[in-house]
Amino acid sequence: MIDAALAEDIGAGDLTSEYFVPADRRIRGFIVAREDGCLSGVEIALEVFRRVDPQIALQSMVSDGSRVGKGAHVISVEGSARGILTAERTALNFLQRLSGVATATRRFVDEVAGTSARILDTRKTTPGWRWLEKQAVVHGGGTNHRMGLYDRVMVKDNHLVAEHDPEELQAAIRRLKTEHPGVEVELEADRLEQVKSFLGFVGVDHILLDNMSLAELREAVEMRGGRTRPRLEASGGVNMETVKGIAKTGVDFVSVGAITHSAVALDLALDFVPPENE
Repeated sequence: MIDAALAEDIGAGDLTSEYFVPADRRIRGFIVAREDGCLSGVEIALEVFRRVDPQIALQSMVSDGSRVGKGAHVISVEGSARGILTAERTALNFLQRLSGVATATRRFVDEVAGTSARILDTRKTTPGWRWLEKQAVVHGGGTNHRMGLYDRVMVKDNHLVAEHDPEELQAAIRRLKTEHPGVEVELEADRLEQVKSFLGFVGVDHILLDNMSLAELREAVEMRGGRTRPRLEASGGVNMETVKGIAKTGVDFVSVGAITHSAVALDLALDFVPPENE
């Protein structure tokens, strides 16, 4: 991904640096946070600079997962001005985007503090960036849901339209568990009648409670009784105003697509130290 991003940006060469920056010019600077946030992508940004010029001296001042305040120094860079300027935008693109995901996640995690619910991500990620964005969710204190279609079965409403017979559904779960014993099964329910039915199935690890009211979520938790399985995941209508109320119903997880699909990049910039101030 780093190589592809650099090739996309540099192409046949950084003409601005080649023609307007002396080859022997050295500079020193810091990547600085312009706002409060939670970091992710520090190691990726460092690797971008290394790929462009291995001679650039680098130091990370904070690590992935750290909270930073406005004005905090994140990374120091020193070396060839051409190399640093060529790498600057790609390094910041990774760092800003991933820190935006981590920061959005941290806000939701902080909001549900004191409850037993954990914040989950979804598959609503930037194509090609899923691994990095899910890592950013973890850096923000969240929990990863499935990585893709291959590591957890999730039978949603559209699947149930295709196969809605309970006996056939149970038979399919048994076949899956026999052939893929390590794969967990999650069934989506948008009505309490479905929750009651799914609680009677064998081999169901999670039930997704889709777009249910707070009263319905509490009733679903009560229907499970004292059991710890299947785990209950609330989804739909989740935002900063609603997430705490949802978490207080007793569900195990709250999934939030917005922490990846709508995360705003964290404001970070590379500031250079004037030579007279070194």
